[in-house]
Amino acid sequence: MPKPRQMSRRTWVAAWGVLCVVGLVGTARLKASDSQPKKHVSAECRDLIADIKTQLDKARPEAGNDGILAFSRQRPSAEDCSDELRDFFRNDR
Repeated sequence: MPKPRQMSRRTWVAAWGVLCVVGLVGTARLKASDSQPKKHVSAECRDLIADIKTQLDKARPEAGNDGILAFSRQRPSAEDCSDELRDFFRNDR
């Protein structure tokens, strides 16, 4: 039975290096594509965010840029809008 060919260390290192570079390039392309689907926001949360936005627009000239504290409304049957509020305030900066 013939003996299998042995690969040199340089060949192994080169092969792993190529695989790592291909993985890094693929990851960079995925991050750059920003193909995250838009999250559905309920009408109740949109209304709450619109209300907060109007209150912020009124308060900004008076308060300056000292910071704002907001509380989400929670009713027993209401939907939790905390994620949407967090996204709104992140994008508002």
